Formats: sequence, structure tokens, C-alpha cells
Amino acid sequence: MNVILYIIIFIMGSVFGSFLTLATYRIPLDQDITHKHSYCPKCNHKLGFLDMIPILSYIFIRGRCRYCKAKISPRYFIIEILCGISFVLLALMLEINVYTININTIINFILGALYIVFLFLIAGIDIEHHYIDKRVLAYGILINFFSLIYEFIYSESFNVNRIIIYFAIIVIVLIINTYEIKKKGKDSYAINIVILSIIMNLFTYELVTIISIVMTLLIIAFTEIIKSILKKDKKQEENEHLPMAFYLCIANCLTMFLPNFIMI
Repeated sequence: MNVILYIIIFIMGSVFGSFLTLATYRIPLDQDITHKHSYCPKCNHKLGFLDMIPILSYIFIRGRCRYCKAKISPRYFIIEILCGISFVLLALMLEINVYTININTIINFILGALYIVFLFLIAGIDIEHHYIDKRVLAYGILINFFSLIYEFIYSESFNVNRIIIYFAIIVIVLIINTYEIKKKGKDSYAINIVILSIIMNLFTYELVTIISIVMTLLIIAFTEIIKSILKKDKKQEENEHLPMAFYLCIANCLTMFLPNFIMI
């Protein structure tokens, strides 16, 4: 029975992954992500049901649009699989099974799944479009808000002072960012990284966030070493965006899940 439960959870995650590929494409373009029908970005043909089955559709149509035969990026396929795996790892971390499942584990799973969606959105938009979307950050703050309400109701160790301090920092940082936008006419990537780190800190607590930041710096250092070994063109490197939000989100996911996965 548990195998069936985890297969269902994987399918749920892959469905969310399919939605995330749509959202990471449309959000930067200010397009509707809920009501507008899915379409091929090359020929604009509306996709049918058989074109939108997570994972399987990509395999059956061999990575090409059924209508214009344009090649579909493998990132759609990869994100659907990774999101499905992330949902399963979350369920394993919460020790969800058919015999012990209850309202608390369900709520924790929903909040965790919404947080995973947040990380995937931030990472996907940053790696594709080289910026952090404020609307997605607002969504992350909203998830934290609901999570903190739940923790306040059910947890005896809820620390009000910790929450006040972090939200005060967010307000101060947003004020600084508003000033930067007025002064320079553009959003500050560095300030958005700070807000992202605070959101992570509120949801996954200090230790996981610190490890995530350290892991991010190690990934960046390793990447830069590989680039120097390959003797990449310096002019191209200067103009290249460093997707720190992408690395940070990946590191945060790994830090949350790997210890539990290894123990299993």
C-alpha cells in the first residue's frame, strides 16, 4: 500500500513540475499562468490532453512538438522528474505512510510541497531569465505566513521574537530596495538574494540555511575553477550572469533532503 501511496505522491509532484515549467516561462513575460490554455511557444498551437501528460508526453512525442515538430527543451522533462522525486523525498522526510497519516502530516506535507514549488520557481526563472521575480518572493513570504500560523497554533516552542526580528529585517530590506529602484531605475539582485535567504531561514531554520549558503559558495567556487581550467573567454565571462539564486535553491533542497535520504 505504501508503494502505491508514494507512486501517487510522485505523480502529484510531476504534475506540479509540469505547471512549474509553464510558470517559469510565463511569469517573466507577465502572462496568465492559470486561465490561459497551454500552447507551443514555437507555433502557438494549443496543446491537447495527450501533449500535457507529465514525463510520458515528452517520451511519447520524442521531445518534439506534435504540430510543428520543433524540439522541446529537455528541461521540461527534467523538472517534472525532479519535482516528483522532491515530493517523494518530502513524504519520506515526514515519515508519511498509509498507517500513520494524519491531519498534521498532511498539513506539513502541503506546506512543504508549496515551499518546494517556490524554490523551483525561483531557480527556474533565475537560470532562464537571470533575475528574481518579486511576485515569487511574495509567494514565498505568504507560504511562510501560513506556516507560522500553523506553528503558532500547534507548536509549544514557537518563538515570537524570532519571527518579529526576521519580518522587521524583510521590511527594512524592502525599503532599501525601493530606494535602490528609484535611484538606479532597476531592481537589486543582491537585495533579492537577501530576501530569499530570509524566506529560507524562516521555513527551514538557521542551520539548514547556513549549510545551504556554504554549499552554494562551494558550488560557485567549483564552477569558477572549472571555467578557469577550460580557459573560458574573459569578455564573455564578465557579461555572464551568476545564477546565485538558482544555486541557493538547489543547495537548500539538497540540505533538507539528503540527510534524511541517507539515513533511509
